[in-house]
Amino acid sequence: MKNLNYGVIGNCRSAALISERGSLDWLCLPQFDSSSAFAKILDKDKGGSFEIVPENLLEVKQEYRSKTNILKTRFECVDGVFEILDFMPRYLSDNNSYYAPPDVIRFFRLVYGKPTFRVKYNPQLDYARNQTQNFISEEGFIKSYTATGNYDSLYLYSSFKNEDILNSELISLEKNEFCVISYDQKLLEQNIERVYLKLQRTKTYWLNWSEKTKILPEYNEQVTRSALVLKLLSYQKSGAVLAALTTSLPETIGEVRNWDYRFCWIRDGSMVVKILTQLGHYNVAKRYLKFIMDIIPEKNEKIQIMYGINGEKKLTEYELEHLSGYENSQPVRVGNAAYKQKQNDIYGILLDLIHQQFETFENSLEHSEELWTIVRSIVKVVEVNWKKPDRGIWEIRGKSLHFTFSKVMCWVAFDRAVKIASLLKQEYYISKWTVLRHSVKDDILKKAWSREKQAFTQYYGSADMDASVLLMETYDFIEAKDPKFKSTVLTIQKELEHDGLMFRYKNQDDFGTPKSAFTICSFWLINSLYKIGKKKEAKEKFDKLLQYSNHLGLFAEDIDFDTKRMLGNFPQAYSHLAIIETALNFSNYKFDDDDNLLDQLTS
Repeated sequence: MKNLNYGVIGNCRSAALISERGSLDWLCLPQFDSSSAFAKILDKDKGGSFEIVPENLLEVKQEYRSKTNILKTRFECVDGVFEILDFMPRYLSDNNSYYAPPDVIRFFRLVYGKPTFRVKYNPQLDYARNQTQNFISEEGFIKSYTATGNYDSLYLYSSFKNEDILNSELISLEKNEFCVISYDQKLLEQNIERVYLKLQRTKTYWLNWSEKTKILPEYNEQVTRSALVLKLLSYQKSGAVLAALTTSLPETIGEVRNWDYRFCWIRDGSMVVKILTQLGHYNVAKRYLKFIMDIIPEKNEKIQIMYGINGEKKLTEYELEHLSGYENSQPVRVGNAAYKQKQNDIYGILLDLIHQQFETFENSLEHSEELWTIVRSIVKVVEVNWKKPDRGIWEIRGKSLHFTFSKVMCWVAFDRAVKIASLLKQEYYISKWTVLRHSVKDDILKKAWSREKQAFTQYYGSADMDASVLLMETYDFIEAKDPKFKSTVLTIQKELEHDGLMFRYKNQDDFGTPKSAFTICSFWLINSLYKIGKKKEAKEKFDKLLQYSNHLGLFAEDIDFDTKRMLGNFPQAYSHLAIIETALNFSNYKFDDDDNLLDQLTS
């Protein structure tokens, strides 16, 4: 597997990765951050998988059903052709709530002939920490459970013979069949009719959701797929948005930059919600803002940079030493110690989103008073902290510094607070916050600019470049036509671009020198070049960068400079929101405020 050639399926409760050959190699149940039931992606021998192995295979093809998160893997064999439609059920039930059980359904569709294959069903529960045992219940299902250690269990219902599955016997497909993997024991009989109905209802749900995605004149297919990925990263129960669906996929093969991304970063989540709002999906924002209000219930509540998907504040990091890691890249980590870090940029990014919501919905924004309280609380925090160093957007685990991007986002916090106060006609706060806004801007212009480099640098007094500084214009700190911004863009490109891809930064951090391209940074450069007038170069770079996706148009966190293979956690929210943002910039597409607003509210 040289390019993370996986498809992702999910239902806003959990998600699974299916390889290009139809093997289920990653699944955590009952929710995104639970322990894994299948984790072959993190250990080929111990992790566990659910594989389909045809006897006389000629070719395998994989694609998504158009505008859905239903994955189709087509097996063309000497003795026939069949398809597996993989999905996790999600649709509105009769009581108007979402039916999204912790289930994966594998629908085997016979195309023609009598193709033969073996099923290799090997769940390894609880991150494969202890041996998983399987047995056939008298009630007609296969139960898997952990006999020692933390107790966990899994149920498999199938129209195939249970003995054939457990013994990997040769199976001849003569009609449509199914497998249902469930965290819960089922109360109703599982049959092909019921499974087919769930398939059709889930298909209808995703088609309806995609129909509400704004249509762009260019790159619409990539935008639709990216929007569907971002939707899968949203957790229905709490409104949290995950950074990615995996843990410990390495930024560089054989090194230790391996992190657990199954959490909600305030920065990542806010960026995702802002971009989905621009596409017309307002309910994602509604649920996310409710998540923010739930984790900040009191005025003196300190905001962490990240939380668990149910609002957990303590995300203790530990290592699974028994797992070899993706291509032997250890350690495999669960939890993330970065939750303790101080990163001042998160306040500006969150207030930027809140401002967008107030601006979009004017006086009709739900929970307006609670959000206004959060705005004022954040301003107090930023007022106290903006002059202090922090760990920055890249979560440097060494010393704190006066990072330019963090300072810019402190300016954004004051700027958006002023704009929100203006929208709400809260005159008392405007003058005071305007003074703070000017103070931060003056500080940045004096201390972040390097005369030698003719650019804004990574941190005060530094000569190093940082791709995050490209966002100064995106957040309205500086205009694209400003000579200092143009010079900064060209200097960053000169120093950080390598073979069409971008380093985040090149200077050594607490884990050495970065060796892979951070995908979103390449999109940031493209956007910046486009805005300073280098439109042809930007478009050429965008078209080339899109070619580095996997076979389904999905992106991970990083790209290897030399081989162009994807690395890092997958699929990555940052990468897919950047695709949408770039396509929006290229299209110069302006959405009408009244453009089917009522329809969007049902998304």
